[in-house]
Amino acid sequence: MKQLLTTILLFATAALPSAARDHTVPLLQNVFAYESLSLNGDWNYIVDVQDEGYYDYRMNPTPWGFFRNAKPQRPEDLIEYDFDKSPTMKIPGDWNTQDERLFFYEGTVWFYKKFSIENPGSSDARNLLYFGAANYDCRVWVNGQEAGHHIGGFTPFNFDVTDLLKKGENNVIVKVDNKRHAEDVPTQIFDWWNYGGLTRDVKLVKVPTAFFGFSDEVASQERSLASVAKPSYIEDYSLQLMKGDIKAKERKIAVKVKLNEPLEGHLLIVNIPELKLSVPLLTDAKGSTTDIVTVPTKKLTLWSPDTPKRYRLEIKHYMTTIADSIGFRTIETRGKQILLNGQPIFLKGISIHNEKPNGGGRANTAEDARTLLSWAKELGCNFVRLAHYPHHEEMVREAEKMGILVWSEIPVYWTIAWKNPRTYENAQNQLRDMISRDHNRANVIIWSIANETPHSRERDTFLSNLAKYARSLDDTRLISMAMEVTGASNYVNRLNDNMNEYVDIVSFNQYIGWYRDVNDAPRMRWEIPYDKPVIVSEFGGGAKYGLHGEKNQRWTEEFQENLYRENCAMLDKIDGLAGTTPWILKDFRSPRRVLPDVQDYYNRKGLFSDKGEKKKAFYVLRDWYAGK
Repeated sequence: MKQLLTTILLFATAALPSAARDHTVPLLQNVFAYESLSLNGDWNYIVDVQDEGYYDYRMNPTPWGFFRNAKPQRPEDLIEYDFDKSPTMKIPGDWNTQDERLFFYEGTVWFYKKFSIENPGSSDARNLLYFGAANYDCRVWVNGQEAGHHIGGFTPFNFDVTDLLKKGENNVIVKVDNKRHAEDVPTQIFDWWNYGGLTRDVKLVKVPTAFFGFSDEVASQERSLASVAKPSYIEDYSLQLMKGDIKAKERKIAVKVKLNEPLEGHLLIVNIPELKLSVPLLTDAKGSTTDIVTVPTKKLTLWSPDTPKRYRLEIKHYMTTIADSIGFRTIETRGKQILLNGQPIFLKGISIHNEKPNGGGRANTAEDARTLLSWAKELGCNFVRLAHYPHHEEMVREAEKMGILVWSEIPVYWTIAWKNPRTYENAQNQLRDMISRDHNRANVIIWSIANETPHSRERDTFLSNLAKYARSLDDTRLISMAMEVTGASNYVNRLNDNMNEYVDIVSFNQYIGWYRDVNDAPRMRWEIPYDKPVIVSEFGGGAKYGLHGEKNQRWTEEFQENLYRENCAMLDKIDGLAGTTPWILKDFRSPRRVLPDVQDYYNRKGLFSDKGEKKKAFYVLRDWYAGK
């Protein structure tokens, strides 16, 4: 038996390409559930304006790049970089706000971090190198060997680097390039700051594994050999309350668990102690298992903004238990109503950019999230639109704790390269990773697939395919997108978008009072010819905090205050209005906003200033929401 297992191990190891193998693995659900080594902190960095650390002077990839972390071995050796002597930067963080030379920089920066690990080759665990996000094009090396490549600035990714690690000191080198391109997602122009770098947490996650097809009686050495050949762990899981009569005696919960390997016959036990629920499950040939369990309705407290109840979840996989906190709720539509747990709800929302609450810079901590969300709660919000891309995971989790519903979005923004297959693949990958990360969060009720996209046949094909793909991954939530009103005539605005048949909620942006005279608001009539709920996903206008004047004087707080007053009265007349997410919670940086002494590279449409000061329009919206 031992000889057979040794042969299997040697064959499996020999079959693997060495440095060229892509170590990317599907995103691990609930990275917080595992023991991890934080790699946050000081990282050395090198600014590489001409990509000389990756390409030679003919723009061909070079084998002598910075990723080798080479050191002179003889006095005459020529090596023109040195990570150890380079300056340091805090990670997570963006380079724009940490090095004044890089404020407007778009290009490549290399990052380098040393760390130590005592037991990298453990037979009962895999080591996943996890990045919360890196903007935008990211390549990763561990101890000089390439781990993988990721494109997209706002979704997490991880590599299985177990075989690249060694006992003692290790290093990770990351090349991050945030240059904009027309075929990217987002595309070449967008109205927010292109923060570059390792903008969210980096950690080495230790994931315990079980063994394929061997009983507990197999000797420990044999189990060790087997685990290296094919280790297994819980890659993903989902628990969702199924739609049903809220007055029924029992409610159904759909349970899904997936291993990282297609292994049949693995025992998984799903426990929710508070509900006295324990469900044994066996994986099928795909390494997956599904079941539907019933819970007495009277024992189940549903998650809602008023009662953000969550239950402790435990999933056991042989000797390993992972834990999470799960809320149960349903979200659906009926005609022009949105129903949360079977009851109509008006979504009192606000749009938010993932920028730090006091000043600029990419938000990336739980404290950042709590501050921004507490401002939304002060407004009376029960809902936030996290625009225009997936925000950091703590933002979603803190909102769930605070009882705030979430609209989550991918950056298919403005004029995307609709005909480019690679652009669509990029968008679909970002949608997949957004859903994969957050599909167990009860507060996430809307997946948004686009914002303000111009109409065309190619665009309709692109977006309808995204909508269908989102439903294939998660049919328990609603699909929407921020449309544009294109049928305006005098004082009649008619929404006409072919995507209406693919979304559950009709959402659109309008700026009466900013890009059109605010005096038009009382006479404006809206025609929305769809029997679906309506969310006005953006409205608003700019004001510089502390600038005062007449209500018809742009950039004053009084102008913004009057704009909100007129818009709120106008929106009350829209048939089927089910919610709003005005633009925006706080001022945020944008290179498109260049007016000196007013904008200074900030979009000033916030109800809070970039320093967290309330503008007068804040109180108008707060009072309007209080009456809803």
